[in-house]
Amino acid sequence: PCGYLGDPSGRCHCTAEQIARYRRRISGPLLDRIDIQIEVPAIRSADLSQAALQGETSAEVRQRVAKARGRQLERSGQPNSQLTPPEIERYCRLDSKTYSMLHRALERLGLSARAYHRVLKVARTIADLAERPNIELTHVSEALGYRKLERVAHPAN
Repeated sequence: PCGYLGDPSGRCHCTAEQIARYRRRISGPLLDRIDIQIEVPAIRSADLSQAALQGETSAEVRQRVAKARGRQLERSGQPNSQLTPPEIERYCRLDSKTYSMLHRALERLGLSARAYHRVLKVARTIADLAERPNIELTHVSEALGYRKLERVAHPAN
């Protein structure tokens, strides 16, 4: 509620109950419609210059994203985010091991059919970014990991 949860300065003094109450204000159906729900911690000012020197440049990321988008348009004529449920079944096929893991995770996390489709579309995009023709277990695991706020705000019973 204060806006400083997880800040390295320790400015947040909210209780666990206050945080839980605040997070429950976001409805499950609304969270269901958000594909990527992650917390991004603040970067200390001392780390800003070092962070800029590590990892991919913006140009490299832009190029990777453009290639992935090109694969999506070539495959289905549209970005993965626009796939309908029948198209998801066609373009987001899983092997039996990955399918079983996803369904166990959906049951354990209490995710809806809408969330299932969104996880598959995100996993398809992750596979496209990795230049993989098929969605693999690691892609689905990563996509599930991006549903963090949903699990925190509305944990399964």
